[in-house]
Amino acid sequence: MVLGRTSLALTAAAWLVASVARADEPMAQIQGVEDKALREAIQRALTESKHPAQSRAEARRRARQAGEDAIAVLRAEGYYAYTVEPDVLDGEPPRAVVKITPGPVFVLADPRIDWSGAPPDEGTRQRAAAAMRLTQGEPGRSADVVGAEGRIVAQVAKLGYADAAAEPREVIVDHADHTVRPAFKIASGELVHLDGVEVITKGRTSPAWVSHLAPWKSGDVYDPEDVAELERRLRDTSVYDSISVSMAGPEKATPEGLRPVVVTLADRRARTIETSAGYSTSEGAGVDVRWSRYNRLKRADTTTYSLRFAKLEQSVGAELSLPHWRRPQQTLKLSSSIFREDTDAYNETGASIGVDLTKRRQTTAYRTFGVSLDLSQTKEQVSSNGLVAGRRLNLATFAGLAAYAWDFSDNILDPKRGWRLEARGEPTYVIGDTTLPYLKLTTQGSVYLPLGKGASTVLASRVKLGAIVGGSIPDVPASRRFYAGGGGSVRGYAYQAIGPRLSDNTPQGGVSLIETSFELRQKVTQRWSGVAFIDAGAIGTDKTPRREDFRAGAGFGIRYDLGFGPIRADIAAPLGRRKGDPAFQIYLSIGQSF
Repeated sequence: MVLGRTSLALTAAAWLVASVARADEPMAQIQGVEDKALREAIQRALTESKHPAQSRAEARRRARQAGEDAIAVLRAEGYYAYTVEPDVLDGEPPRAVVKITPGPVFVLADPRIDWSGAPPDEGTRQRAAAAMRLTQGEPGRSADVVGAEGRIVAQVAKLGYADAAAEPREVIVDHADHTVRPAFKIASGELVHLDGVEVITKGRTSPAWVSHLAPWKSGDVYDPEDVAELERRLRDTSVYDSISVSMAGPEKATPEGLRPVVVTLADRRARTIETSAGYSTSEGAGVDVRWSRYNRLKRADTTTYSLRFAKLEQSVGAELSLPHWRRPQQTLKLSSSIFREDTDAYNETGASIGVDLTKRRQTTAYRTFGVSLDLSQTKEQVSSNGLVAGRRLNLATFAGLAAYAWDFSDNILDPKRGWRLEARGEPTYVIGDTTLPYLKLTTQGSVYLPLGKGASTVLASRVKLGAIVGGSIPDVPASRRFYAGGGGSVRGYAYQAIGPRLSDNTPQGGVSLIETSFELRQKVTQRWSGVAFIDAGAIGTDKTPRREDFRAGAGFGIRYDLGFGPIRADIAAPLGRRKGDPAFQIYLSIGQSF
């Protein structure tokens, strides 16, 4: 029996080795190329086959195809005096071979630009010549020549010649002195000055608002980057199905010679309804419904009405988002909501209004300032003389917000590389049954490291820190404290279960927070992947949590890729159970945990 298993294993191993060898079968053998880099470039260009040629005719066909591939590489690398001879080696099976004599490397000589029609100004001609980036004496690679032509046209267009175009170039390959002499023929056209914006749409967008987004003034010299920036600003609003931004033709020029930019917009549906749901054994089920209306004010605005119904939280709210408010890359959000939270630590019912202003500083960096007012009634437990008693607080909470966020990850719901960082400061003033000013600080960062081919394995980590400055327990209302535990925090523990507790086991919360998570995400198939993770966190009643406050949880999960993001299913167990902690927790939601 053991011998049978051993033989089977050896047979399987031999089959795998043979399979790999067959998968690496080259289309043809290369002979005569001594330069290692050139030989490797040719071999990379050859098509691979899973099995040898079955006849001499097939081998001859492979040799001819490999010869054509080799010629393309030789010319691309500057070898023009080559000799390429496809052939077939005797034997069984017959083998295709390509015998190559590369010859000398041809070098660049006297690259120049010939202007078709009236040439541009002297400065543009000099910048175009510099854009070639072709140096005499360097190998005359065909790809370099083609790339130089593209750079010339792009440079001339960037300097205001919107109609710049390349006409058929002339490249002389001189076998006498082994040189390549490229001559580019460029038609620059006239220098173009911009007019305003011409909007074509069947939707509701105001042309005046689109004109406000243009990063140029009437009479400015054309710059393709300005036109591209206008398109980016419109795409950032997410209220259009399609957007086209292009320079109008010469026939649309004004009497002063100015040319408009034509913007064609197709609105997305005026209304959409989105629903999502999640579940965990500690937090129960939750359902979110969002009804959004777009472009009601004719300036790419979005109005969203939301409803959340979950075991721990119920709320109804509305938000108006005004992109590019008063200036480009600046979004104003007005929000209001009525809410109720029913947790182990507190019960809170109230209403909130807020205003946020977010400025995009870079492509993936955002700065936000905001203010909010909450009117609420909170029921919470406090410890007095060793006894636990309930108290009810009617509060008005004024809070400011200053936040900065960087997102250099590659995907919102399923990041595989990059990093994220967010820092928040919330100066808060509570009045009512208690009066307290304090500052709440939080920062969170995450890193994603891809491993393996196609990022099949991803190492992900997260760290979150928090502190309340100027407030202590029990002065800070329970609804404003830090808590840890649950699906978005430390898995394996119930919601709010980590940290100090009162004598009746009620979570007390704290004024300092530390959380960290590590995940190993492994892709199994095109759709399915698995995750192993460990989370840890602590809540403290002082400036920093104590070592004995730390708790950790570990577990594993599966992910199913929906195309836009994964469905997440995790099971986790606490590594340091206390009274009231369950043996495990299950979490279901959309998107990675962080």
